[in-house]
Amino acid sequence: MPVKLCATVTLRPIRVRWIIFALLVGFGFLAYVQRTGITVVSKGMMSDGGLTQIQIGWALTSFLVSYTILQLPGSVFGEWAGARRTLTVITLLAVVATLAIAVTPLVLRGSALFFALLGSCLLLGAAQSPIFPVVSGVIEVWFPTGRWGTPQGLLTAGVQLGSAAAAPLTAWLLQTVGWKLALIFPGLPALLLAGYWFWYGRDFPAQHSSVSALELAELGTGHSPERQPQVTLNDVLRVLRNRSILLLSISYLCMNYVFYLIGFWCFLYLVEQRHFSILEGGWLASLPYAGAAVGGVIGGIVCDRLCAAWGVRLGFRAIPLVALPIAGLLLFLAVNSSNGYEAVAALSFAFASIELTEGPFLAAATTIARQHTMAATAVVNTGGNCGGIIATPIVAALSAHAGWTTAFVTGSAFALVSAFLWLFVDASQPLGGLVRGPNR
Repeated sequence: MPVKLCATVTLRPIRVRWIIFALLVGFGFLAYVQRTGITVVSKGMMSDGGLTQIQIGWALTSFLVSYTILQLPGSVFGEWAGARRTLTVITLLAVVATLAIAVTPLVLRGSALFFALLGSCLLLGAAQSPIFPVVSGVIEVWFPTGRWGTPQGLLTAGVQLGSAAAAPLTAWLLQTVGWKLALIFPGLPALLLAGYWFWYGRDFPAQHSSVSALELAELGTGHSPERQPQVTLNDVLRVLRNRSILLLSISYLCMNYVFYLIGFWCFLYLVEQRHFSILEGGWLASLPYAGAAVGGVIGGIVCDRLCAAWGVRLGFRAIPLVALPIAGLLLFLAVNSSNGYEAVAALSFAFASIELTEGPFLAAATTIARQHTMAATAVVNTGGNCGGIIATPIVAALSAHAGWTTAFVTGSAFALVSAFLWLFVDASQPLGGLVRGPNR
């Protein structure tokens, strides 16, 4: 019931779904702090444990490999176990993995430490692999049908801000308490979050005692725990065979090539090619992340409105078909600008343009797959991670041997291909076997 303060002022109660969403952002933020922490403290691990930079590189690669290949299996587990239990379990596993990285140098050295670190990074990748597919599944259940773009865009913004904050936060802990405790301390809020989530979170709104009848009415049909609770092999195969899901994953691969190009290489480009100082380059390299956060929010909100006005078939296509070519053009302008600050501005707007499409990508997969959103977004995310795996060696080789202009032009090409593939994505066609209301 609304709380009446006077005749003209009425406070509406906070929707439970937004509290649930805030907890989801917390999971994403802490995941980035944990994974970023390993790279920040790597120098301490090398000096204390007798590890080489090559071994650290292999350990980080093992995280990326397990994180990528276990996206779909992890999401299937999420559909089977439910988001409440899954997010609790994988958060606890991630804390165990980071704790192991911190304490094994106390008892191991050399090769033994390297293999222990390798195993811990594999475990961390496995633990974090289902996070964002499971979060997408929670958004599908807890938000009204057709309004998934906005929470996905807001989640993107939160994660981008987390990415920007993770490195300086870990560096501060490193200088204050040492590298071991810098890895351990983020585990404390993670444990608190997991405990609160298990106590407060529910797989379906109807299971939550604080969800009002008004909020249930806002959510509409399709959010009931009576939906098919178990995922089968046929369900997974339907996801893998769906033409639009596969096109989304390939397009997301191309988009994430550009994402990793800017996110991983912007700082080195500004210092090496634009000759900014390390300090100034560090500050300037954070601007694209700010642009990405803004882009994520705008893209999600506009996506929902376009789908409501034009139908999902055209509504989801509109933003990627405009934003991705603009991002490609901005990359080209950035490396051909004679002014370093203009290049930074172009890169920031390019990153914002790329992140405008995060909401459409994931909301389109949700619209197609519905109760199998976790599996569908896992397939899309796997494509995105492969984009990072492809981009890293290509950009490294091209920037070293052919120059930064050539490296960034490949990003322009990938952005155009990503946009082109959206011409064939049709979110109005549901996954085979699902029954839904009409889509336009």
